[in-house]
Parts: sequence; C-alpha cells; structure tokens
Amino acid sequence: MIITGLSLTNFRSYTDSAFEFDTGVNIIVGPNASGKTNLLEAILLSCSGKSYRAKDIDLIQYEKPWTRIEADTDEGKRVLTVEQVSTQEPTSKKKFKIGGVEFKRLSLQKSIPVVLFEPEHLRLLSGGPERRRDYLDNLLEQTTPGYPKLRRDYKRTLAQRNALLKISSGELDTTMFAWNIRLSELGGKITKFRNDLVDELNKSIQEIYRDISETKSTITIKYVADHGLDSYSSKMHDKLERNLEADRQKGFTSTGPHRHDFSVSLNDHTAAVTASRGEVRSILLSLKMIELRLLENSTGKIPLLLLDDVFSELDGSRRKAL
Repeated sequence: MIITGLSLTNFRSYTDSAFEFDTGVNIIVGPNASGKTNLLEAILLSCSGKSYRAKDIDLIQYEKPWTRIEADTDEGKRVLTVEQVSTQEPTSKKKFKIGGVEFKRLSLQKSIPVVLFEPEHLRLLSGGPERRRDYLDNLLEQTTPGYPKLRRDYKRTLAQRNALLKISSGELDTTMFAWNIRLSELGGKITKFRNDLVDELNKSIQEIYRDISETKSTITIKYVADHGLDSYSSKMHDKLERNLEADRQKGFTSTGPHRHDFSVSLNDHTAAVTASRGEVRSILLSLKMIELRLLENSTGKIPLLLLDDVFSELDGSRRKAL
C-alpha cells in the first residue's frame, strides 16, 4: 500500500498542514524542531494506530480538544481521530475510519506494515536485555500467527506464579507444580520462536551489513538462554522445581524466557562494547532491512520504511551504500 498524501489537524506541532508523497523515496529536510519526526510519527500512526513516542492524549496539540490524521492511499482514505474525553483527567478515546467504515482499533489485517528506525533504537545493543527481548517479541507478534496470545499467556502465567511465591506456604506446592508445568510449556514455545527468529536474522545480516558498511566484517547474533535450548521446556520445569525455595526468598521467578537475551558480535567481539557509533548504526539498519523482508513475507504487502535522522554518524561511503 502506498500513502500518497497526509493531512494533519491539531497534531503535535501541526495545526493544519497537508503533504504529498511520491511513490518512491521521499526525503524530509528541515531545521531542528521543524516537525520532521512528528511527520514520521503521523505516518506511523496512520499505518499501525500506535505511537512509539507518547500516549494518545499527548498527540493532541496543546489546548485543543482533538487531533485528526487523514491519509490518502492507493486503496482509499484512512482517518485516525483522537479526542480528549475529560479536561479533568488526561484521558482520550481513539477511532479509525477506513473506507468509510469505523473501527475502535486496528487489527493486524487492517494495518499497513511499517518498519521504523529512530535514534532511540541505537540503545538496542547497549541497553538492558528487556529491550532486546521486546525487539524479538514485537517482531514475532507482527510475523507469527498466534504469537501475541502466546506472549500474553506467558505474562499472565508468570504473574500468577510470582504472586504465589509471595505466599510462604507448603500447602501451595501442589498448585505451584501445576503453574510450573504451564509456565515451562509456554516458555519452551516462546524460546523456540525467538531462537528460530535469531537463526533467520543470521542468514542475511552479514551480507546486508557488508553492503551498508562496504567492509568484509563478520557479524553474528546469538540467542542467550539460561540453559540449553534442546528440550527447553523440561529443563525449565526441572529448574523451576529446584529453585522454588530460592525464588520464594527473592519473590520472583528466576528462570525462563523473561530472563533471556541475545548478543551481537562484530568481528568476533561484542558489538555493544567494541563497535563504533557508525558501526552500531549500520548493524541496526541491517536489522531493519531484514524486518522489511520478514514483514513482506508474512503479510504479502510491501512495508513502508521510515528512517528518522538516519545519516547521522555515517560517513560518506556508508550513506551512499545505504
């Protein structure tokens, strides 16, 4: 799907503005604080219905009661409206209209696939493991049928087990055994999906990175679990049983995919430690290129690619290669 035009009313820094886009590459140029990122955010919202920067209420221009994003596409008009519900509380309601039909939320089928790169993503390698787990899970939610429910079920089961850990009673051991079985079953499925995704990333990241960086560097991604991936569910269950008393003292579950991570190596060194800022940016852009292919394969649609402040810290040859 191609977005040919965009109209913004009371959105961020735009009171009443309209833009037209070409079918190929569009370059947005302007000084700092001129609204370039706001424009990309509006495109993302019209595609996915969600912002990566703020709550819905914060999308509305200051002291305005509502905001409206209207996108013209080659398949019809898409309209997103966010209204402030109350002036006493910062709450809002959101609605979509596609082809004249109104929806309260965008399903995956009604969304336009989109891949975003923005400067905050540069913290993927150096930030905490939760950021990298979310990266894998968010991509799997967009490309793997059933994964959103699997992720929700795991979180609910984990929360239930953690709640039981705070009740120091041996009488609950039978109940805990049942939750351990359920959590390890779900954990095994999540771990397999994540590891399969890492394998898929490894198939092409080196070639893409070499194209962008114009080097012969080697790059690999490794999924890091708390124990071996073969028969993970049974190993996780055994560990949950063995660590029950230790987990009770800590008050949380110490094993499972909610504790996993992945690492990126560049020329056999940990990229988070040794890679330059330009190299880190090239690694992230390589991942974005793979995301494009994965989304196209899973949705049958060519995704939009949104790049915010992409050329910063890339030298001339890398900019040209990109």
